[in-house]
Amino acid sequence: MTDSTDGTWEDESEWEVGDPDSVDDDEKFSGPPPVVAVVGRPNVGKSTLVNRILGRREAVVQDLPGVTRDRVSYDALWTGRRFMVQDTGGWEPDAKGLQGLVAEQASVAMRTADAIILVVDAIVGATAADEAAAKVLQRSGKPVFLAANKVDGERGEADAAALWSLGLGEPYPISAIHGRGVADLLDRVIEDLPTLSEVTGGGTGGPRRVALVGKPNVGKSSLLNRLADEERSVVHDVAGTTVDPVDSLIELDGKVWRFVDTAGLRRKVGQASGHEFYASVRTHGAIDAAEVVLVLIDASVPLTEQDQRVFSIVIEAGRALVMVFNKWDLVDEDRRYELEREIDRELAQLQWASRVNISAKTGRAVQKLVPALEGALASWDKRITTGQLNNFLKEVVAATPPPVRGGKQPRILFATQATNRPPTFVLFTTGFLEAGYRRFLERRLRETFGFEGSPIRINVRVREKRGAPRR
Repeated sequence: MTDSTDGTWEDESEWEVGDPDSVDDDEKFSGPPPVVAVVGRPNVGKSTLVNRILGRREAVVQDLPGVTRDRVSYDALWTGRRFMVQDTGGWEPDAKGLQGLVAEQASVAMRTADAIILVVDAIVGATAADEAAAKVLQRSGKPVFLAANKVDGERGEADAAALWSLGLGEPYPISAIHGRGVADLLDRVIEDLPTLSEVTGGGTGGPRRVALVGKPNVGKSSLLNRLADEERSVVHDVAGTTVDPVDSLIELDGKVWRFVDTAGLRRKVGQASGHEFYASVRTHGAIDAAEVVLVLIDASVPLTEQDQRVFSIVIEAGRALVMVFNKWDLVDEDRRYELEREIDRELAQLQWASRVNISAKTGRAVQKLVPALEGALASWDKRITTGQLNNFLKEVVAATPPPVRGGKQPRILFATQATNRPPTFVLFTTGFLEAGYRRFLERRLRETFGFEGSPIRINVRVREKRGAPRR
């Protein structure tokens, strides 16, 4: 069944030089790729443009949906450059709140993308919602490209030219549905993209970014105020207009931390449906803009699906995580026993996350948050050398080989840590690895190397047989 000495392992030397799926092609994984957000009001062609960018190159390798599919990210390739495309479509607000919602969407894109494409319907022309988005984007400091969509011929060029009025520079006339002008737009976008993302882990300068999230009334405001007021060390607030996020710079234990978009999460919005949308966008935006997330849970009441959903969003976003059980002053011995049972039952998949029991009201154990944050970030930043990783896997696989699938036992040929933030490992194999075996490998990785407080991603690349036709 195998020609290797231990029955499961094959040396990386078997890889063909120049094979695009081989370990020699590791530059694809050298760090987090830059993010391009595609924003605009409904029905202007955002998703069509995203599909045009992706479909021509057939470069979709992952689909990361949010709660209400407000934003979906795709891995894309253009002229040899890898980047993420963030589709911000998928919501249909009522007309009354459209202008504010588009501006909010643009505001989140400012925080979570390295470059932004604003799509406008050239036939309709600039609307109030387009103007609201443009005003927000002008202040972003990010490269912003104006895509004048639905320009199918020379007649539409004049419609596109009229969009200079938005103040975002030259409009790029395109037809997303036919592909006209899209290549020119992408060539220009690529010129201004950084090599690695400066918002998803590529940049290392400045205070570490912390998101404070959780369902309503768990004590987010109380904790932020406790951290700021008790230390009397709010350096300053970075605030914009009513739709801009608010960051607080707070000094804790002699170190400055940036708490992202926490005030925005508390802002009230008039209509219920609009409030739900704002809460969803702001929660996603805060998590995407952060490096580590403090998820607050009310320890005095049973865990809810909403609590679990917040955890899922953090894990999907690949952020470091600290579980904070607040209102510990209200937890008696009986409730403590029930809570431990709930955690074992409902949060079993999060045993790797750091946990701190606090009371924002009394200040109990709040000082333990900084060590938990630092530990989670250290795990999130951690890199394992290729030699360490492969020696570890040889031992693990020799003791516990992958389960047989379809009458054949898959072999792990070689492994590498593709990137950190979060730690992402790529396994090159001769066959598919069952989800249960990947979870087993994750547990063993954690036992050996730690990673407390950080999600781990394990990607499997199945090697084609030599001589098999490539598509």
